[in-house]
Amino acid sequence: MIETNKEFIKRVIEKDIPVHKFLGLKLLVIEKGFVKVSVPFRDEVVGDIRKNRWHGGIIATIMDSVGGIAGGTHFKSFDDKLATIDLRIDYLKGAEASSIIVEGKIVRLGNRILVTKMKAFQNDELIAEGKGVYNFIRIDSSSKKK
Repeated sequence: MIETNKEFIKRVIEKDIPVHKFLGLKLLVIEKGFVKVSVPFRDEVVGDIRKNRWHGGIIATIMDSVGGIAGGTHFKSFDDKLATIDLRIDYLKGAEASSIIVEGKIVRLGNRILVTKMKAFQNDELIAEGKGVYNFIRIDSSSKKK
């Protein structure tokens, strides 16, 4: 689904998902089981006004989205669903007033549970890493009522 619909998927991720559009999320790489995005710094993401640093909750939100996008690379239809069950983020360094890069990859995809690992970087330095657990539901489009 990825290779044949890359531009559609890119548009959905960057423009159609309101929080992604608000944050200015840009899809850099998308492959089966892996995604990498860039998010620019802006005043609305500041959590520490004394040092002008990113809010950790914003970074967690981006990492959660990236884990979900990585899972979405295994969607078989637009009707498939994904919901966060658990998210753990370890903050390793304060994120300064510049863009961040976040990547995520699938660790395990079972019948209903998806596990991803995510990493956030700033200037090639690891600033946070995390793990996401998601409920992954495939919808059989052929059995849906018309």
